Amino acid sequence: MMLHFRDPAKLKTKKIVFEEAYAARDSTTLEQLKELSSKRRMIEESINESSSITTAIAREMSGGLTSRSQQVLHNLEMYLPLLENLIFHVGMISDFGQIVRWNSELKMQWTSALSSSSFFNFKGPKYFQINSLQFEIGMTLFLYGAILQERALEVLPADLVQSATLFREAAGVFHHLAHKVLPILQYSLTAERPPEVVSSVSTVMSLICLAEAQAVTIKRAEEKGTTVGLLAKLHHGVAELLDEAAGVLNTASRECNDISSRIVEFISCCKALHELKSKKYFAESLKIANQFGAAIGVLRVALVDVKKKKMPGQESWKYVLKEEIDKFAELLRKHEHENEFVWHEKVPSEDELPKPEGNKIASIIPYQPKRWERQLAFKI
Repeated sequence: MMLHFRDPAKLKTKKIVFEEAYAARDSTTLEQLKELSSKRRMIEESINESSSITTAIAREMSGGLTSRSQQVLHNLEMYLPLLENLIFHVGMISDFGQIVRWNSELKMQWTSALSSSSFFNFKGPKYFQINSLQFEIGMTLFLYGAILQERALEVLPADLVQSATLFREAAGVFHHLAHKVLPILQYSLTAERPPEVVSSVSTVMSLICLAEAQAVTIKRAEEKGTTVGLLAKLHHGVAELLDEAAGVLNTASRECNDISSRIVEFISCCKALHELKSKKYFAESLKIANQFGAAIGVLRVALVDVKKKKMPGQESWKYVLKEEIDKFAELLRKHEHENEFVWHEKVPSEDELPKPEGNKIASIIPYQPKRWERQLAFKI
């Protein structure tokens, strides 16, 4: 069983109207700005759950797509190329003061799904406003990556290959954000910022998505009867990806001290789960290699280590981890009983035990931004 982290998709935004902020020089530009506002409104209504249209109409407008995540992805894929085109043309304007005034009038505001203050705000969701189009495209792309991740979880029970692909696509979006989009935004940031605009947070999300993609790949490998030695390496590879994510998150917390503890809990819990699975398969491979004592030693140390860890707060994560720990403890008990009555092998000390190796096979699918090349003209 896999753990799921659905928080990143819980973003909300306030309405913006591009044609009211930007001064169009001709009717063609005005119509394109109105189209941009219209496409964004569909996203606003989807994520704010404020749409008045029926389910049937929403399905028809999205070309027959039935799930909410598919419809949001469709809306985002219609909006992003138009937004990229606006950013391109605004970037060609030399009057920086005018751009600042237009962006200020837009009042681009988003909530955070990863901010600790968002979870303890009794006055309703806290909105962050940064007067930059890079903020708008950064938050939109973060939402896009998060909805891809959500869609990957939706299709997981029915299609492992598609699920892994969607996780890899999400990893590519977050990687693009971390390396191409957010570094430009850093010059416009205020002291009060959502974690979603911190480059290292997007790197963490990319690593989480890669870990999830590899976990899905392992599930498929388990169904195909892959050798226990390789399964041990693959699970250990997931744990290594999550360990890397934890390290980057530690750096991110120095750049933004408002990051929710839930993402820390998820990484820690998920890493512990895959470490247990890795050690289980590793012990089995040692047993096959006639190293029964070493197999018991690996199981003992792993069980002691995981019991030292703090259990997560979310009940569903706690249940999954506890269930795995109970199974693991029962496996160790059976091995110790068998060794006592059959093999009589000495169990090596912890320092003498062999260590599992990790194998990271999941890779990002690079995100390729699209721009609808339409001419825009503004009054300067």
